[in-house]
Amino acid sequence: MTKPKSFPFVSVSGKPYERGRLYGAAVADRVRLSAELYGGTLDELGYRGAERRTLIEGFAHQIESVGVHYVEEMRGIADGAGVEFADIVMINARTEVVAKARRERGVTARREPEEGCTGIIVLAPRSKTGSLLHAQNWDWRAECAETGIVLRVHRDDGPDFLTFVEAGGLARSGLNEAGIAITANYLESDRDFRQEGVPLALIRRMVLEQSHFAFAVKAVATTPKACSNNMMISTVEGFGIDFECAPDEAFSLYPDRELIVHANHWVSPVALAKLKDTGIANTPDSVYRDWRVRRLLDEAGEKIGTADIKQALFDGFATPYSVCRPPRPSSNSNLSATVAMVVIEPGEGTMEVAPLPALQREFTQYSLHKDPVVLAA
Repeated sequence: MTKPKSFPFVSVSGKPYERGRLYGAAVADRVRLSAELYGGTLDELGYRGAERRTLIEGFAHQIESVGVHYVEEMRGIADGAGVEFADIVMINARTEVVAKARRERGVTARREPEEGCTGIIVLAPRSKTGSLLHAQNWDWRAECAETGIVLRVHRDDGPDFLTFVEAGGLARSGLNEAGIAITANYLESDRDFRQEGVPLALIRRMVLEQSHFAFAVKAVATTPKACSNNMMISTVEGFGIDFECAPDEAFSLYPDRELIVHANHWVSPVALAKLKDTGIANTPDSVYRDWRVRRLLDEAGEKIGTADIKQALFDGFATPYSVCRPPRPSSNSNLSATVAMVVIEPGEGTMEVAPLPALQREFTQYSLHKDPVVLAA
């Protein structure tokens, strides 16, 4: 497997359709790879042509009900990359689309396996910089090292934002000009896929569009979802919170000693009293990953810096089922890996990203205001 040193950087502005068109044209090859990756799963289930478009069409309507500009932007991405609009909708609703396809085919509607992630928020009193820090390892299909990009969007109708995302997607992890940041982690419960909901990627994008943290909280905690997810949100003003989200309810976790660490199992006692955690079969390593990261951060001392965060997220304990996961065969016949390490400094408006960090340790620093800078390994 190749070891990319950085993800492509795309900076766009203008109206939604034009932003999307510029984005799609800039990374057309990667958008097509994203479409092929998730389209392959639908191919295996027998969805092609008109039947596939019909399957996906309902998700486009759901997205449009949240914001017409999302659909306009996705149409622009499709036109810029030379792919079907349905492919871009699929990328932005991949979890929900695949689950619905499986239900319609009579296959157990389980989540895509091995999507890990370990997230961290360090509040200012514990930070060496004196400002909040927010970080994550994103564990998923190793092939996504070839589809990931960093996207900067200059907006006329709200704060600019910067996001690490799969090509064709509207948002994943990132921060905005108002100092709001978000990362997300896989969760499963016995409430999943009993109702329709807004695709998870769109909720992350909604957060990055907010000028006030209260409305970021509202987007995460109150938007109906089809499946569970853990979302960690923070503000440069000095607060962070973790929401363990079931489709119809959100359970809050507050900082402990000015620190939040979360992996892929339910922690909230209230949540565990009301639902069943069904994700441990897919991510059994979760139970020690968050413990390892918290322990390593505490051992770093009372003050935690970005170097300490990186060191914790590079942890190889129990490899290859570790915090930093090297590419390895997954339970779904593909390669699973820590695709990217993301370290966000909302106060600086920057985000450092390293592709496949188990294989190499070179970061690129992306900024809301400046050109990318490659940092020393």
